Amino acid sequence: MKLAIISDTHMPRGNRAIPPACLERMRAADAILHAGDLIGLEVLELLRSLGPPVHAVRGNVDDPELAMRLPAVAVVEAEGARILMTHDGGPGPGRLARLRRRFADVDAVVFGHSHIPLHEEQDGFHIFNPGSPTERRRAPKHTMGEAEARDGRLSFRLIELD
Repeated sequence: MKLAIISDTHMPRGNRAIPPACLERMRAADAILHAGDLIGLEVLELLRSLGPPVHAVRGNVDDPELAMRLPAVAVVEAEGARILMTHDGGPGPGRLARLRRRFADVDAVVFGHSHIPLHEEQDGFHIFNPGSPTERRRAPKHTMGEAEARDGRLSFRLIELD
């Protein structure tokens, strides 16, 4: 099972748009994961129009109408693996160990908020931030992520979009 992972699209704002390469990867995925800060309901509708099922959590700046429709935390089952989604993974120091203790019943935690791409893994437990395809902030590139789930195991990959 192939998952396309994004976060922090912050749309609509100005002339911001999800890059075509990101849209292509999402269309080709078996599911789309968005780790919050979509901002407007139209972003969720755009993602749903791409075809694969969409799993999203609310972020800290989502419009109230959108935030009411999305959970703060969600668990996605993918080919025997469990992926927890939340918007804010907390402070960087000790994050992997802290999230592993807090969410001991999942195989991975996907989060956003910082706009800084990150993948860490220890003993089969992953934490993954895809960065942002639309607002890179301090990151050098716009990014997204992909994950492959097979037989209860996960592999993650960061993808630079520009």
